[in-house]
Amino acid sequence: MSLTKKILIGMGLGIIVGLLFNFAIPQWFDVAETYVLNPLGKVFIGLIKLLVVPIVVISIILGTAGISDPKKLGRIGIKTVIFFLITTSIALMIALSVGNIIEPGYVDGLNFDSDSTVERKEAPPVMETLLNIIPTNAFQAMVEGNMLQIIFFSILFGFALTQLQGKVDGVKMFIEEINKILMFLVDVVMKLAPIGAFALIAIAIGGQGIDAIKAMFFYFGAVLLALFIHLGLTYGSVIYFLGKMNPFTFIKNFFPAIAVAFSTSSSSATLPVSMDTAQKNLKIPKSISGFVQPLGATINMDGTAIMQGVATVFIAQLYGVDLSIADLATIVLTATLASIGTAGVPGVGIIMLTMVLTSVGLSLDAIALVLGVDRLLDMTRTAVNITGDAACAQYISKSEEKYDQRASATAKTATKTV
Repeated sequence: MSLTKKILIGMGLGIIVGLLFNFAIPQWFDVAETYVLNPLGKVFIGLIKLLVVPIVVISIILGTAGISDPKKLGRIGIKTVIFFLITTSIALMIALSVGNIIEPGYVDGLNFDSDSTVERKEAPPVMETLLNIIPTNAFQAMVEGNMLQIIFFSILFGFALTQLQGKVDGVKMFIEEINKILMFLVDVVMKLAPIGAFALIAIAIGGQGIDAIKAMFFYFGAVLLALFIHLGLTYGSVIYFLGKMNPFTFIKNFFPAIAVAFSTSSSSATLPVSMDTAQKNLKIPKSISGFVQPLGATINMDGTAIMQGVATVFIAQLYGVDLSIADLATIVLTATLASIGTAGVPGVGIIMLTMVLTSVGLSLDAIALVLGVDRLLDMTRTAVNITGDAACAQYISKSEEKYDQRASATAKTATKTV
């Protein structure tokens, strides 16, 4: 049985047990929560939090090392990285807008305990937040979970690793081996997700009743809406105006890869299929496809960024927390930078979400409602992620055609002059 089915079963059992406690045997809820459900949920959340910092550090170091390769950071590399950063920022702004318009966390009768949120101080100005990204002590930043400082240090370390290539190959190989261990641990923790989903949803519904189910599906609809807006407007515009192709033709030709992404929920696992489909069906040159799409599978996670944006707004609304402009800016900055470190495997998006929530001082307790439908959303956002990679490759391909034409015309003119 696939993990998705197990999580759905766990979620279903959690809903049944939660409703049973809520309507039939409410007198037993406190006992069950204290001695069974809460410990199971806390263990799962604790394991997720345990992996956040090491995954961010190692993944971003390796991701930056790949981006900062001097051989790749030419004209195509710069355009590709800028494209990914811009589209991820747009994705987050769409997510935050949809979350604030639909307001999935404001459900009548739903009242999460605001005391369980992390202690929130008055948000500093945006410029101060940007200046505070530079840590004075990297290890202290890791201990305190200061994610922006951790990301900055990891990017700096990855850049240095690349510039010293040939001299520090042993260090890079060591970090790559650690990454394999961390990905294995992610897989282990996600095998516990059905139990975590059962316990946490049973707690949420046992305490909140049918309103928690409403909130969960309002959130689900909000994320899907944001994903389709980004797919249609952002990528559609890129394909039509910059890629010089009909978006419907593009989707039709690229659909085999989209189907694989939807079924595997993994950008990395889909990469061979998406590259082959782009090269054969979209006629994207192998040299461009071979650079842009693997890079995108590493750092371009617009679908995941959308989930993180909507989920953060959703959880803030559940606890009645008003996010300031500085908070929203922090979400955009943190989630955009975090996209560099989000590995293209199922389940890592939830782990990265804890980082974004922590950056704006929100509790992780309500993550159960997000986790309950995350596997279904993971399938859709993975399809959006690889479509964005292919859209970028299409744009780069067309822009390079123009560059080659101009270079050829310049060469002919120079020959005639001589």
